[in-house]
Amino acid sequence: MCLAIPGKVLSIDGKEGTVDFGGVTQKVRIDLIQDLHIGDYVIVHTGFAIEKMEEEDALETLKLWEEMAEYM
Repeated sequence: MCLAIPGKVLSIDGKEGTVDFGGVTQKVRIDLIQDLHIGDYVIVHTGFAIEKMEEEDALETLKLWEEMAEYM
């Protein structure tokens, strides 16, 4: 099973961006997505941003992750 996590783009530097995952930041490759801007939400899998995501959908997904974590 593969997991892809939504995060918010904080900065962009060439082919890399810094993405916030609920307070944890990580550098990820962003060159698979065109027209990406600071503040956009992306889905990240194995260090690559693979798709842009609407903010509302990203926040809902993150809320579900938090709820699931309470039961683990």
